[in-house]
Amino acid sequence: MNEVARILADAARGTFPPMDGSTTVVPQPNPRDAGVLAFTAHSVIFTDADPAWVRARLAAASSDPLAASMNPGFLVALMAHTGLHMNTIDLLTVADRLPGAPPLELREIEDPEHPRVARALKFRDEVRVWAADGGVLILGRGVAGRWEAAIEVDEAVRHRGLGRALATAARHLTPGDVVWAQQSPGNARSVRTFQAAGYRPVASEALLIAG
Repeated sequence: MNEVARILADAARGTFPPMDGSTTVVPQPNPRDAGVLAFTAHSVIFTDADPAWVRARLAAASSDPLAASMNPGFLVALMAHTGLHMNTIDLLTVADRLPGAPPLELREIEDPEHPRVARALKFRDEVRVWAADGGVLILGRGVAGRWEAAIEVDEAVRHRGLGRALATAARHLTPGDVVWAQQSPGNARSVRTFQAAGYRPVASEALLIAG
C-alpha cells in the first residue's frame, strides 16, 4: 500500500495524522494523482516535486503556517512547478459500505463513449455509471486507488431526495470497505446531501490534474 493510500485508510477509520501543525510530503502514488490533503492541523502533500522545494515554498507562503498548504500562492507555485492544474479545493468525505442492494432502481450505463462515462475516465479507473430517473451515479477508483462516488441530479427533480438516495446507493455498490466523495464547500446543497447520506468530513483536498 502506498503512503497516500495508507493515510487515507487510517483517516477513514478515524485515525488522523498528528495535530502538530506540520506538513508531510510523500511521493505521488501514481503519475496521475498529485495534490494536497489538509487535515486538522496537519497537511499531506503528495507530489514528485523535490520535498525541499515544497517546504521552501510553504515557508514563503503569505499565510498562517497551518493554512500554508492551501494558500493560493503556494498552490499556484505548485501548479507552475509541476505543470499540472486544479479546479477547486474540495471537502473530502467518506462513508462506510452498506450491505445489500441499494434501495433505488438503477440501470447501468456500459457505453464507454457516453459523455458521463468518458468524463469520469479522465479522473478515475474502473469506472461504472448508473442512471436513475432524473439522476446519475458514478463510481470509480480515484486518488491512490480509493473508491470515489459522484452524483448528478437534474434540476427538474431536485428537492425530492434523489441526491441523497444516489449517494446512499454508492455505499451499497462500492467494492471497497468505504467510499469517498468530494464536494465543493460552497455547494451547500451537495454538502448537505452527502452528509445526510452518512458521509463524514475528513479533510480538504486540492487535486492537481493534467491537461
